[in-house]
Amino acid sequence: MHQTDFLVREPLLDAQQRVLGYELCWSAAAATPAEQELLLAFVAEQLVSPDGDWLLRDKALFLEAVPSMLSADALHQLPPQHTVLALKAPTLSHPDTMAAVQALRAGGVGILLRDADLLRIGNRLPTIASYVEVRFSGADVADQARNYAALRHAAVGMVARPVSSWADFDACALLGLSAFVGKLHLTPRPSNDQKGLNPAQTIIMQLMQMVRQNADVGQIEALLKRDATLSYKLLRFINSAGFGAGREIQSLRQALALLGYAPLYRWLTLLLATASTTGYSPVLLETAVVRGRLAELLAQQALGKSEAEQVFVAGMFSLLDRLLGISMDEVLANIQLPEDVVTALRNRDGKYGPYLALAEACELNSNLVSSMAAALRLTPLDVNTAHLAALAWAQNVAA
Repeated sequence: MHQTDFLVREPLLDAQQRVLGYELCWSAAAATPAEQELLLAFVAEQLVSPDGDWLLRDKALFLEAVPSMLSADALHQLPPQHTVLALKAPTLSHPDTMAAVQALRAGGVGILLRDADLLRIGNRLPTIASYVEVRFSGADVADQARNYAALRHAAVGMVARPVSSWADFDACALLGLSAFVGKLHLTPRPSNDQKGLNPAQTIIMQLMQMVRQNADVGQIEALLKRDATLSYKLLRFINSAGFGAGREIQSLRQALALLGYAPLYRWLTLLLATASTTGYSPVLLETAVVRGRLAELLAQQALGKSEAEQVFVAGMFSLLDRLLGISMDEVLANIQLPEDVVTALRNRDGKYGPYLALAEACELNSNLVSSMAAALRLTPLDVNTAHLAALAWAQNVAA
C-alpha cells in the first residue's frame, strides 16, 4: 500500500515539560486497520537502524492499535521497552484480544488503555496495562485527585488528555499525571521571569555575527575565550566520538579550523536555543530542533545541501522568540541574518519560507499539509521519511 497520508506527532510530557515520548498517527481522522498496520511497518523501518538500534533513544513511541495489529510482524522489530500500543478498553472483552495483550505485556510491550472503567477493572489493571489514559477536566480537580490517588501507587502511568491550558497542565503535574499536550507547548506560557538575552546568549549572537561576516579565526577565538563554558562546550563537541576528529583537539584555534564556518554557525544556532535561562521549556527546544532539521531535509533535494542549512537556521529561529521570551523583532534586531531567512521568519515566504511552513504544518495536524507538499513537489513518503529522520536526529543532538 502506498502512503497517501501524512504523519502527525504529539508529545507526551512529564511535569517538567520533558518529552517522555511521542504518539504518531496519520493525519486522517479515522485510519483503517490496514493503514494502521502500514504505519507500524513504516515506523519500524525508519526508527530502527540496520544494527537494531532504537533511533529515538530513551523516548517511548505510542501507536494507536486495533486487535488485528497485535500479531503484526513489524511489531517484533520494535524495541518492546519503548513501544506502547494504545487500545480502547472495550476491545479487551474478546478473549483472543485479551490473550494477545497479556502475551505482549509479558514480552515487555507497553499497553495504553483508553475509555477504561477503572473501578470495574480494579486490581487487574497493572497486569493489563502500563498506561491508562484519563480524561482531564480543570473543573473538578479535587474529585480527580481522589480517583487517581490509588493509581499513583500502582505500576501504571496515568496520561491526561485533553490538556488545553498551562493551568490544566500544572494541575495534571500535581496529580502525578503525564500529559499529551497537542499543540499547547507551542503557545506562550505565562511567566514572571525576566525577559531578554542573558550574557551567554549575547556572546553567542556576537559569535554568529562574526561567523556570518567571515571574521578572522583569531577574533572569534578571542571572543570565545571570554566565556569558559562556551569554550568547554566547543572542545567537548569537537572531541566527541560523533564528530570523529581522530585526535584530541586541545586549543580553540584548532577546533575552529577543523570545524569550519558553516558547521560552526549551525552549532551556535543550536547552542543559542539551549542557553535560555528564562522560561526554559525542554519540549519547546526539542520542537525547534525537529522543526529546523525537518525543514532542512525537505529543502535539500530542491535547494542543495548548502542552502538547506540556511533553512535549518530559519526553522530553529522560528521558535527562538518563545525560547528566549522576547519578540521576533527583538530576535532579528540582535543578529543580522540572510534576507531569505528573514523573509521566511517574517512571512513564511520567499525561497525558504514554504519549507518552514510545511514543517510547522506537520506539527499541527493541518489540512494544508497535502497542498503545501504538492506545491513543493514532495510526496507523502518524502515528507514522512524526513519527519521521522528529523525526530531521530533531534535525539542525537540532545545526547
